[in-house]
Amino acid sequence: MAEGLLAALDGVRAATGEPQVNAIGYCLGGTLLAATLAYLAATNQPRIASATYFVSMVDFTDVGDMAVFIDEEQLTALEKRMNERGYLEAHDMATSFNMLRANDLIWSFVVNNYLLGKQPIPFDLLYWNADATRMPAAMHSFYLRNMYHENRLSRPGGISLKGVPIDLRLIETPTFLLSTREDHIAPWRSTYAATQIYGGQIMFVLSASGHIAGVISPPGSKYGHWRNGELPRDPADWLKGAIAHAGSWWPVWDEWVGQHAAGTTAVGTPGGGGLEPLEDAPGSYVRVRAVS
Repeated sequence: MAEGLLAALDGVRAATGEPQVNAIGYCLGGTLLAATLAYLAATNQPRIASATYFVSMVDFTDVGDMAVFIDEEQLTALEKRMNERGYLEAHDMATSFNMLRANDLIWSFVVNNYLLGKQPIPFDLLYWNADATRMPAAMHSFYLRNMYHENRLSRPGGISLKGVPIDLRLIETPTFLLSTREDHIAPWRSTYAATQIYGGQIMFVLSASGHIAGVISPPGSKYGHWRNGELPRDPADWLKGAIAHAGSWWPVWDEWVGQHAAGTTAVGTPGGGGLEPLEDAPGSYVRVRAVS
């Protein structure tokens, strides 16, 4: 939080003079965004104008199929393996997610490519899915134990950041929640629980498809979405009263976030503000590979 999100906010303010941003958090990034907003609320720092969460969990009461990996025995074994290197290997994380949909993401390739000798069909989403990331040991252990295993984030004062107890219920930032109906990583009925936690204005939208395709879903895509202005406690009641809409959810979000934007900044070119650019885009880091 301190060296990532808060440091980025400091950088934006230094470069553009803007004191606030419209922030988006995707999956685990959304969990971090929510925790940061609770910290900012507790310390009276209104630095985020609006918060958008893509397929993000903050109440881990029901984590769906991921629960098969989260128990004391498995966490202890994982922590031992991570501490030997200081991180969780990228392929270990990818394997865990693939095992949740083993027929689609493991066995179909064994049959078609290994047994039948066919070449894999080019598929952009699976190519992106294969671009895994190492997880720092301390961060990953904290996340799995405090969020998944003990569900502390959803409890007032359950977690302290920089010595400050945080409470998600203190968040009054306008909130847009996007979930996807076939999500096997962050089940939509679990992500919906956030609607009963945050204060302030909340909009919840459910997209068709899954964890990646349902979020990308550009205008003109085949995936529709559901909307319901009411936010009952039971997600089944929400879906029962929701109206199905053809087409992408992005135009809905674009209209929503526009209500919280203050126009464009005065900085039109890199280096035009208070920070010097480090190097040409996209940056040298994109060429670094995590080799197992």
